[in-house]
Amino acid sequence: MRLERISINQFKIFLTYDDLYDRGYSKDDLWNNLPQANRLFQDMLHEASEELEMELDGRLIVRVHMLQAQGMIIVVTQNESEIEDGDDYIELKVTMDESQELIFSFDTFESVIQVAKTLKSLNEMSSSIYHYEQMYYMKIDDHYLASNQREDLISILSEFGSPSTITSHVLNEYGNHVILENAIKTINQHFN
Repeated sequence: MRLERISINQFKIFLTYDDLYDRGYSKDDLWNNLPQANRLFQDMLHEASEELEMELDGRLIVRVHMLQAQGMIIVVTQNESEIEDGDDYIELKVTMDESQELIFSFDTFESVIQVAKTLKSLNEMSSSIYHYEQMYYMKIDDHYLASNQREDLISILSEFGSPSTITSHVLNEYGNHVILENAIKTINQHFN
């Protein structure tokens, strides 16, 4: 489980499916077993509050983004306007969604170049690069890959970037298309 503080009242938890399994849960448990899902969220929130030294009480808004093969990103926001002195409870409002797309975000174009060089053997893989809100995004069509190849691909992408909750629809509508097709191959041709 990785934690990232976003602001004074918001943080992000990245939990891989292996982390979830180690805690005794499956992806299906989150969708089909509300008491188990609630228990998992309570445990994670307790761990996060201790590690980030953030006192959580009152109303929490929890957005869970299930990613295709990487795991899940959980964004927790504490609604400060709802906190009153003496509050000693936590109210969770949980929203869950699931993405079937493999999209990673990168801070710099140099990171995109480095990941493309590392993935040179997959030159023919369908891939696109976008720029949106000062980040670069790589979308990869991984449907034809075997399960172990997909896991290797995700591991490599994770070394240079982060799984993204942004969808291709948002990138197509609001982002700038940097390379629309065969992005890995195109980058390797121009930046060898």
